[in-house]
Amino acid sequence: MASDDQIIKVVGDRFCVPYTMELLVKRKIQSFSNAHYDVFDATGNVLLQVDGGVWNFQRKRVMKDPSGLPVITMREKQALSWKQQWVVHQGESSEKDHFLCCVRRSNALQIKNKLDVCLASSYKDDGRDFRVTGSFASLSFKVRRGNSIIAEVSHNFTWGSCKGKESFKVKVYPEVDYAFIVALVVIMHENDNA
Repeated sequence: MASDDQIIKVVGDRFCVPYTMELLVKRKIQSFSNAHYDVFDATGNVLLQVDGGVWNFQRKRVMKDPSGLPVITMREKQALSWKQQWVVHQGESSEKDHFLCCVRRSNALQIKNKLDVCLASSYKDDGRDFRVTGSFASLSFKVRRGNSIIAEVSHNFTWGSCKGKESFKVKVYPEVDYAFIVALVVIMHENDNA
């Protein structure tokens, strides 16, 4: 078991497990105004669900646990900037006390898809705690803390992808908050489809 300084918890302790987790994230457009993500473990159990509008001015996604309780809310921050930015809060809050992290594009013009993640504790420093790097062509990416890879995501392209159904295989390494990684999957995908 890792010590507390090795555990990467952003959303909460209950989402950190001492073994590598293999997850399947399925995205489905349910209507012209609603997209839905389901997150399954290797045995097919639903761990998390994410709902939110597809075409609305205030982009907001709410992650819920299997019982339907809100875990986090992701909102695209409307700013006059070339860099897209999302803020993540606990539950359905938007209060400063419940702020967890900010996720933004590294550069306005990018050849590779890159996001910087700043936790609430380092948000004012304008530094980054995590980096998400991927390819525009494959929609696959890796999450790094420093030089260490803490999660890997691969896009499963199928004919269903053309019909609004997509899936991602997610590998989350031990003691890493899988709800945080799923939030990054949603934000990365939403940025790609903006």
